[in-house]
Amino acid sequence: MKKSLIALALFAVAGGAFAQANDTIAKAKASGVITMGVRDSSGALSYTLGDGKYTGYHYEICQHVIADLEKAVGKKLEVKYVPVTSQNRIPLVQNGTVDIECGSTTNNATRQKDVSFLATTFVEEVRIAVKANSGITAIAQLNGKNVATTTGTTSVQTLRKNERATGVDFKEIFGKDHSDSFLLLESGRADAFVMDGAILAGNIATAKSPADFKIVGEVLSVEPIAIMIRKDDPAFKKLGDDTVKGMMKSGEMAKLWDKWFMQPIPPKNTRVGYAASESTKAAWANPNDKPMEDYAAKK
Repeated sequence: MKKSLIALALFAVAGGAFAQANDTIAKAKASGVITMGVRDSSGALSYTLGDGKYTGYHYEICQHVIADLEKAVGKKLEVKYVPVTSQNRIPLVQNGTVDIECGSTTNNATRQKDVSFLATTFVEEVRIAVKANSGITAIAQLNGKNVATTTGTTSVQTLRKNERATGVDFKEIFGKDHSDSFLLLESGRADAFVMDGAILAGNIATAKSPADFKIVGEVLSVEPIAIMIRKDDPAFKKLGDDTVKGMMKSGEMAKLWDKWFMQPIPPKNTRVGYAASESTKAAWANPNDKPMEDYAAKK
């Protein structure tokens, strides 16, 4: 009987720990810590300044979410930063290592089975970056070329599915992160880099010679980009959505976009020069967490 009671008690403790692991607000209140997933080179969305410091559009939005989380738990939280990659970001959110991922993640139906997303903060267009003197202006010209993309992203899959890519035979080369993929293009090991336009623009802006590169070709896909959190955590989802929607309604989101994409940004005080698209403005006007497939259906 005692063994059964002990087993039941242990089960209850384990169950409580599991429940807290999926309840970010309770977890933060108990531990006094919130862990933010950040990127080293996701354009102006999330990038490193060195010495363990990060910044960017999504980084700053997440700071607003954390400020509201602190109000909810009634105390100041220690913010820990965990650099994530395209490959490990979803598992690290799922297993509780990261509480809120502030990078450059596309919200799609497959990912929604594993994680949740806050309301879309901008709608991205996947494009191609090439060297300005390459002569490449369209997908058809990638035949026989080396095309770089980042491991764990959807961009090359999107390129292969594009009807204009029918019969185009190119070789994929993978970078471990966006800066690594851009280096493949910069060094001549790749003829093109396929990725979200904002990430391409951000990497070009911080290149040694920005004028040596340009973004070309057809729009390969339209993708909603959002901040990622654990699945089945309705309280934190509501808190995060309320923060993001409030920023959209007040005009703060548009101001942040201008700050990070239209004005000079650190560390080199270069300007990305990437205006918010009409699709992004529509997402701000009508906040939602619809996946990429919903956008494709409207085309």
